[in-house]
Amino acid sequence: MKRASILALDQGTTNTKALLIDESGVVLSRASQPIRQVYPRPAWVEQDALEIWYSVQAVIDACLDGQETGSLRALAISNQREAILLWERQSGRPLGPCISWQCRRTADMCEQLKAQGLEPLIRERTGLMIDPLFSATKARWLLDQVEAGQQRAERGDVCLGTVDSWLLWNLSGGTVHGTDVSNAARTQLFNIFQVQWDSDLLNIFGVPQAALPVVRPSGAVHGSTVELGKLPPHIPIASLIGDSHAALFGQAGFRPGVIKATYGTGSSLMTPLDALRVSGHGLATTIAWAREGAVTYALEGNISVTGAAIQWLGQFLGLPNPAQDITRLAASVADAGGLYFVPALVGLGAPHWAEAARGLMTGFTQGSTVAHLARATLESVAYQIRDVFEAMEAETSQPLHLLLADGGASRSNLLMQLQADMLGRPVLRSASPEVSALGGAYLAGLSVGVWSTEAEIAQLVPARQRFEPQTEPTQRESRYAGWRRALKLTILGSTESASTGQKNPDTAKN
Repeated sequence: MKRASILALDQGTTNTKALLIDESGVVLSRASQPIRQVYPRPAWVEQDALEIWYSVQAVIDACLDGQETGSLRALAISNQREAILLWERQSGRPLGPCISWQCRRTADMCEQLKAQGLEPLIRERTGLMIDPLFSATKARWLLDQVEAGQQRAERGDVCLGTVDSWLLWNLSGGTVHGTDVSNAARTQLFNIFQVQWDSDLLNIFGVPQAALPVVRPSGAVHGSTVELGKLPPHIPIASLIGDSHAALFGQAGFRPGVIKATYGTGSSLMTPLDALRVSGHGLATTIAWAREGAVTYALEGNISVTGAAIQWLGQFLGLPNPAQDITRLAASVADAGGLYFVPALVGLGAPHWAEAARGLMTGFTQGSTVAHLARATLESVAYQIRDVFEAMEAETSQPLHLLLADGGASRSNLLMQLQADMLGRPVLRSASPEVSALGGAYLAGLSVGVWSTEAEIAQLVPARQRFEPQTEPTQRESRYAGWRRALKLTILGSTESASTGQKNPDTAKN
């Protein structure tokens, strides 16, 4: 008898991936395709919606090439979050770009909302602070760019959706406009207590519900496929979930006390909660996932720039293989030589939330080299993770004994060792580079009966490599104190700019 298989899509910020896995968790095939990011103005980041969709078709065909599809039981989708796009309901034609989660084009709009005193209400309902990261202001911007956009949205002639909605729409042949609770919870339009779109929030942002997708649990059959290339028709689309949430599920992080960090363009730390509450300490409360009517909540800290800082520095220096060459340079020195780099390239996210902050390098001497700067850049990732890790310990009032790591930047042994040294805790790195895709697949398999329990899923989780702390506590704390000083200078600089009335050049109107 042929083993059941699941096709998992992971549509990320820089790559679209596909995995075909069988019921024992073995990866049968994989495919990946890079996608472009476009920067039309400083701090504006967008992508081509059709390029995203074409990349999905390409990786599906590559992944299924030569594979037996008769035993394909489900399709799973995990996706970059907060990015949002607008398309015509009748034709499926995009009506603008896909605005990236990284994009800061709505910073002025966010400041206006704060000035109106709306942040407490929004935080009470959504668990999120006001920031351009989230989707609601981007949705408003998109509607404002389309002729009669508001009226068309009110009539339901256009669809607003995050990337999972766009993929579901296309994979189902334009028959389903849906999303899941994890993606909806990141829009600032969704009440995480009532688990539904919030009429007050929709009014605040001016977003008509008629344009929004139907929200369902993460692990559920959202629709079925139409025939697309090598993809057969009538395959249940049995999970939708944001990529960071999927990584937590893929790490079997089902219970409080488990904390994972996904190292990507930015980084997300997430830990399950034992009870729903709005967080302090610069963290967000969010819905991790839902299945069979049961909602799992989590604390999350979103760091805007981690892996992107490594890539940026390599490109800035003109290195042929930016990320790999920076890591190689960093490994050539024993430490950063007193250098600190605060990579606030698009502001600072959790737990600091300083939107106006910009990158700062400090501590240069005549002995400083490019290798020291490379090392400082890798260390900046470890410092930022520690900032959020400690905020989560403070919020949960319980010690977190180790960190589970995944994501592209976690492939660096040097970074993982730096992380263990900076936390003073072991770091366990997943052997799989595709944990988000696996998490989506596990959810889909549970939805269609390939597996029955979370205990079964825990048995499928790939092996992990352990990194133990090697730095003396006094040295660790001395280096971290230096980071905190550099961080204070960065935030102070952004505050002084604001107090003198200097306009943030990234949001200044032409």
